Amino acid sequence: MQQKSIAIYGRAFNSSVVPYVEQLFSYVKEKDITIYIYSDFYDFLKEQLDCPDTFLRYYNHGDLPQDISFLLSLGGDGTMLSAVSQVRDSGIPIAGINFGRLGFLASIHKTQIIQALDAIFAGHYTLQTRDLLAVSSDQQRIFGDANFALNDITVFRHDTSSMITINVTLNGELLNAYWADGIIIATPTGSTAYSLSCGGPIIMPGSGNFVITPVAPHNLNVRPIVISADSELELEIESRTDKYILSCDSQNETLTTTTKLHIKRAPFRVNLIRLASDSFFGTLREKLLWGLDVRNY
Repeated sequence: MQQKSIAIYGRAFNSSVVPYVEQLFSYVKEKDITIYIYSDFYDFLKEQLDCPDTFLRYYNHGDLPQDISFLLSLGGDGTMLSAVSQVRDSGIPIAGINFGRLGFLASIHKTQIIQALDAIFAGHYTLQTRDLLAVSSDQQRIFGDANFALNDITVFRHDTSSMITINVTLNGELLNAYWADGIIIATPTGSTAYSLSCGGPIIMPGSGNFVITPVAPHNLNVRPIVISADSELELEIESRTDKYILSCDSQNETLTTTTKLHIKRAPFRVNLIRLASDSFFGTLREKLLWGLDVRNY
């Protein structure tokens, strides 16, 4: 039987979760699982605990082995977003252990590590395919070869309290000139993140849509709009400072207003591991406290 192998990715975390990481390492040692661990994370772990010397390192997405069963993300939703840059278009599934707070993406609770891994290795899971967004510009290269976002792409004002104007063209036709603090283009995955806090709708994964949500618009009748995931957007920004901030999940760049943006669906999707106990609507009820009567607390 072929030996199991997985990759582990993470970022610095609070020392309170060290016992759970030690539990994870004991499990993989007992099961004789080959581990490829992200080099920077390995260095951090060695300062926190007795990290096994048998782990193999990988340094970037380019030398991540393609025959691993899946990549395990240790952290919160932000770590999961960063993990996407590790697998990219390889098709390698991602599972997330939640060391953070909300846990929409990193759905495995840190107290359920052993049960979850047993289920995954037994094949008791489904793969949920998620769309990504890609951003580019004719004027300059943006974010190098990591110009994609699982959650959202956001334009925001820079060094000014004044609003900016974002002229948005959808499939060659003017959609609107948004006079606002900024604008969010979110995937269904990102619809429960920044877009939701700005009044955007929740979109079920796999629905084939994106949402455009203005951030604090001047005209209150300018509302979020759901568009087809096949749409192509062009953004041209006007600002008193001649600059604006562009974010792509956890990445940020300051650009000049001469930089026009092209945004569309990325040419690849990512696969998220979902256990039988995971449910999109169950997550909404749990994380957003749907159905909870606060009068009882």
